[in-house]
Amino acid sequence: MNLKKYSFLLIIVLSTLLYSYTLPNKILKKVNKEIKSIFEVKEFNLKAIKIADSINNKMRFKIGADNLFKIENNNTLIGYAYVDKAASKTDEFDYLILLDTNLIIVKTKVLIYREDYGGEIGSKRWLKQFIGKKPADQLKYQQDVIAISGATISAISMTNAVNQFLQNLETLTFNKVI
Repeated sequence: MNLKKYSFLLIIVLSTLLYSYTLPNKILKKVNKEIKSIFEVKEFNLKAIKIADSINNKMRFKIGADNLFKIENNNTLIGYAYVDKAASKTDEFDYLILLDTNLIIVKTKVLIYREDYGGEIGSKRWLKQFIGKKPADQLKYQQDVIAISGATISAISMTNAVNQFLQNLETLTFNKVI
């Protein structure tokens, strides 16, 4: 092969790798750790799910190109990962939602919390209440989701974020995106 063909091939490979992992390294490491733990795999691939503008425009809350991923092991779908940010009192926090192949939440995790107060929303005990939720579920703060004193804004924000994602899942399944 000549140099032009090698260069072209290298660009294609690098583009594919960069497109597959658009998450910041610090976030990606935490996401990978959770996937390995929850799905009990050592090796897997994260593949970004492209959502056409025509479908994204139908959703109340748009999903960016670097938010929703298929998780595959040996070319077999084992689940989905959703990574996004939600508002806290004066900043925002990064969170992860892992789903099984039936689109049921198997794990939620606060990846990075940037406030001095309200970090209690990152506790495993509090986040467990989202496990088992499906696209048709709608959560109400202080009814379905326990309030946290001192973390009201972050707890409401996380509850809203999970609700918004579940609503989006309904649209994505209806439109056969996932």
